[in-house]
Amino acid sequence: MSEPLSSNAVIYAILSLNSEVALQKEYLDSLGVSVEERENEEEILSDLEQAFMEFVDLYKSYTKKNKELPSIDELLNSEL
Repeated sequence: MSEPLSSNAVIYAILSLNSEVALQKEYLDSLGVSVEERENEEEILSDLEQAFMEFVDLYKSYTKKNKELPSIDELLNSEL
């Protein structure tokens, strides 16, 4: 049986995925993506965004239980 993720693990996953989504969007906006690559790269972006949203939903449930955790907006807008 797997153990539940800690709030710190979820925070790291959110911040990591947020960065990866931004990098993938930047890559797709660049001139370096060929027409052949675009569909695959857009699918990767979609998967990253889906994973990000799933972790955000999980984190929101953590914040309901632990009021000391920062809100998702605070978390995403803070400088590390």
